[in-house]
Amino acid sequence: MRSAIVTGGSGDIGLACARQLAQDGYKVAILDLNEKAVNDAASQHGFHPLIADVCDEAAVEAALDRFGETPDVLVNNAGIGRFAPLAEIDLADFRKVVEVNLIGAFIVARASARRMLKRGSGSIVNITSINAITTGPGSGGYPAAKAGLHKLTEMMALEWGPSGLRVNAIAPGFIDAGISTPFYADPEVRALRAGAVPSKRLGLAEDIANAVSFLASDKASYINGHHLVVDGGVSVSLLTQLPRAKRPA
Repeated sequence: MRSAIVTGGSGDIGLACARQLAQDGYKVAILDLNEKAVNDAASQHGFHPLIADVCDEAAVEAALDRFGETPDVLVNNAGIGRFAPLAEIDLADFRKVVEVNLIGAFIVARASARRMLKRGSGSIVNITSINAITTGPGSGGYPAAKAGLHKLTEMMALEWGPSGLRVNAIAPGFIDAGISTPFYADPEVRALRAGAVPSKRLGLAEDIANAVSFLASDKASYINGHHLVVDGGVSVSLLTQLPRAKRPA
């Protein structure tokens, strides 16, 4: 049986990814810092629980050793947000976002890749954000960290691809899950955001899980170093939001 590890696996998107991979036939381990949430999710869904801080290299190595096998798939989903204007954000918050979203992702990817490289195969899917492509004020260090993970994905594909690994990224858009959930608590804001999406709805955790399922599969065997945007079209809709000149009668 093939195996998969999902970081941030007790959260909305991570759990959806883990459930989908289990449906796809993988033995799934979820890695997270929240011990109770990990154990509860693992018990409910039959996952292997791994407790570790993605920023702690020794803890990550120990967790992978406890799993006991080289994963076929890694979903690098763990992430946090600390949102504030750049002139006001606490430096500790800025650093923490970069540490978890970028450095933590690198630590887990490298630890997994070192094992995958010995076998000569594996698929890594890094979860970034449309904030890696386009962003707005008040986002703190989040866009910079996710943009860094975008470029890191390309570097991983270049360096590890010749040895049989595939490394891709998924950029979620307006997803009503995880750290984005508070944005949609206001019904008016929710409706406005959904209306701004060409597909006219907010995304679901399952939309990201379906994309992960595809990129992890053999159907994506010739896709490497790609940044797949899953946003209902919102990142390409800028010109639709701008006033247009009236056409001559």
